[in-house]
Amino acid sequence: MPLIQLVGIDLILNCLLKMSIIEGKASTFKEDPHMAKKILVVDDEKPISDIVKFNLTKEGYEVYTAYDGEEALQQVEEAVPDLILLDLMLPKIDGLEVARQVRKSHDMPIIMVTAKDSEIDKVIGLELGADDYVTKPFNPVELLARVKSQLRRYMQLGAAPVKKNILKIGDIELDDMAKEVTMMGEKVNLTPKEYGILKFLMENPGRVFSPVEIYNKVWDDTAFGAEGTVAVHIRHLREKTEINPEQPRHLKVVWGQGYKIE
Repeated sequence: MPLIQLVGIDLILNCLLKMSIIEGKASTFKEDPHMAKKILVVDDEKPISDIVKFNLTKEGYEVYTAYDGEEALQQVEEAVPDLILLDLMLPKIDGLEVARQVRKSHDMPIIMVTAKDSEIDKVIGLELGADDYVTKPFNPVELLARVKSQLRRYMQLGAAPVKKNILKIGDIELDDMAKEVTMMGEKVNLTPKEYGILKFLMENPGRVFSPVEIYNKVWDDTAFGAEGTVAVHIRHLREKTEINPEQPRHLKVVWGQGYKIE
């Protein structure tokens, strides 16, 4: 925390709070108090979290906080916030994984707030479902403007919650509640192991898993003969879920590494 070490927490608080308070004037970012939105602030640096919470609370938002990835995921399910301010570098579960998990069942805006300023981190964050990206140190007024902008866009588009237990990759849809898979709307009959492999890969789109990793996950057994066994099941899955199994669009081999779905 170089900024805190160099300047001091009290000075940071005083400076940032003054930026957010204009004497005798209502903030231009003030929300209708009857339409207060819930915001989850996820940051392991409590002084930063307190600053953000103070400013958001003054604007009429209902603010929840979490200081690690596990607590963040718990708060998402319990509080169901309208927007998440999510730090990238978190204990227990990092911000990128939190975003990926949230996107499985929720579509509220996610703004990444982090000290990391590299382009690759921004790209990964956005690809995993983040809607915006702010780097530390940030201007509180700018952060409030971004929050309001994302909430406005979200409300205009309509908050249509993503159905839980539904995974979708292209034309393939897996309903884990009903234990059903459809391809272009038509039901696909899979064996339990084929279903297990497909679900595992669809829960981790774009990630490559070796035959041993897939076998250990789906069979829950030692990996003797894993490569051949998994290869056979992958071939059957392609025959059932790909328009052209010889040139699959989704279920792909990464030579020398394993399999992925995208």
